[in-house]
Amino acid sequence: MPATVYLIPTVLAEGETSCLPAYILDAIKSCTVFFVENERTARRYVKLLWRKMVIDEYEWYNMKEFTTEVALAFKQKIREEKTIGIISEAGCPGVADPGQQLVGLAQEMNAIIKPLVGPNAILMALMASGMNGQQFQFAGYLPIEPIQRAKVIKALENESKQKNCTQIFIETPYRNNQLLETLTKTCQPTTQICVAVDLTAKSEMVRTRTAQQWKTAMPQLHKRPAIFLLYVA
Repeated sequence: MPATVYLIPTVLAEGETSCLPAYILDAIKSCTVFFVENERTARRYVKLLWRKMVIDEYEWYNMKEFTTEVALAFKQKIREEKTIGIISEAGCPGVADPGQQLVGLAQEMNAIIKPLVGPNAILMALMASGMNGQQFQFAGYLPIEPIQRAKVIKALENESKQKNCTQIFIETPYRNNQLLETLTKTCQPTTQICVAVDLTAKSEMVRTRTAQQWKTAMPQLHKRPAIFLLYVA
């Protein structure tokens, strides 16, 4: 049998496991090797789901940096026909998170790849935004430099209008407040902006307002994981 690679989603909010489908545990139990973004939090996560797991009986590799050593170790486990789990820090591996390079290697080596259902902040935010879910794109992180950031926001806004598409992007949590402020100052007053924060946590909030409306009711987003969406109706 060829090697099997499970893409194992994890929680968006620490300890909030109710959003995970039960079959994730079955996948974890079948793995003997794990490639993870953060070994400490990944170990804690799998132990939370499977308390009887003996952590040290499994092989653990850090994939946060895709080094030659990591690639060689992964390919060796594929050759050994191991069952491998890939776990990123939050949400789904390979989607705005590490893991895609390993999946690329697995594809090249004809391994069986099994993506598992779980919480994904990008899709959840889009679902709850009320914006166009037929045409959308993810722009990742926007530039930090203010002039360049404003330029990119205007370009995204114009593209949303021209293509009738939803623009999705993220920011480092400690700069969330500044990003929302820049959005309200840069976008047209009627442009819709959605802020999805603390998804799956008890403090979850997903709210869509125009740029003008946000100016009068700015939420506190500092150090809270957030997704931002922009749409010109």
